Amino acid sequence: MTIEYHDAPRNLRHPELVAMRRRMLYEPHIAPLTAYVEGLRAKHPDWEFQDFDPMDGGVEADMLFLLEKPGPMTSPQTKRKGSGFISRNNDDSTAQALFIFSEQARIDRKRMVLWNVIPGWNGTIKIKTGERRAGVEELAGLLVLLPKLKTMVLVGRQAAKAAKFMQSMNVKIFTSGHPSPKVRNMNREMWDLIPGIWEEASRV
Repeated sequence: MTIEYHDAPRNLRHPELVAMRRRMLYEPHIAPLTAYVEGLRAKHPDWEFQDFDPMDGGVEADMLFLLEKPGPMTSPQTKRKGSGFISRNNDDSTAQALFIFSEQARIDRKRMVLWNVIPGWNGTIKIKTGERRAGVEELAGLLVLLPKLKTMVLVGRQAAKAAKFMQSMNVKIFTSGHPSPKVRNMNREMWDLIPGIWEEASRV
């Protein structure tokens, strides 16, 4: 069966669409970011690092959305077999909300690149001492690969803690709540503000 691609929430539940993404990883706009991830894997073999989504803007992006830490549905090693990508099309509720909020903010995904302040998955969503600092240190190598970057959106409390480091960059910084069910359930006001903040960021 052939699945026709269309941009929709959770569509990376289809293995055929995951395979299509994998075939795109060395296209010019994404190849430098693929090499960056391969470098992280070599440097930190005890962690699992997912790829950037080649359907996003790659090195042509002018907006970086920096979330907190990859979740289990990014990992092909989990029981439910995640995609292996940091993507708004992943088969989980956080990715679905990210997709919907991006659409509500009217942001063309080719302007975006998605990553996490803690870039690797180590089998738990819990954030251990030192993980965020180590992740921030790795960001310097990413930012030099994004020459058109103008705007950074720090998504979630852990990402917001990287703001001091980012202030040395020549980019406009925004912070928003995290599009997770936990934030929706515990702080609905923060959740409801997310698409408006993202839309404001898109106007830079």
